[in-house]
Amino acid sequence: IENIALMLQGSLKAERIVGLKMNVPKDRLKNVIDLLPSLNAPTVANLYNVEWFSVETVVSSDIVRELIPALTKGGAEGIIEYRLSKVI
Repeated sequence: IENIALMLQGSLKAERIVGLKMNVPKDRLKNVIDLLPSLNAPTVANLYNVEWFSVETVVSSDIVRELIPALTKGGAEGIIEYRLSKVI
């Protein structure tokens, strides 16, 4: 029963948030990171053989409409928004 409750709570939590993934040039990374709320901290990884980074985070679905334009102005490109099935 505890396992079922955990999975149901994870599904309910995921209904209110979305994942965002984007590419950011090195010189704009701080600008973009400063715009991002997240559960803990965004994931930042180097892209292969270039001075760009992949940035991934989860945010409330309520703020995505305002956040994506701000991220674009801050230097993010190739922004992907995706639904989550569970957040545990």
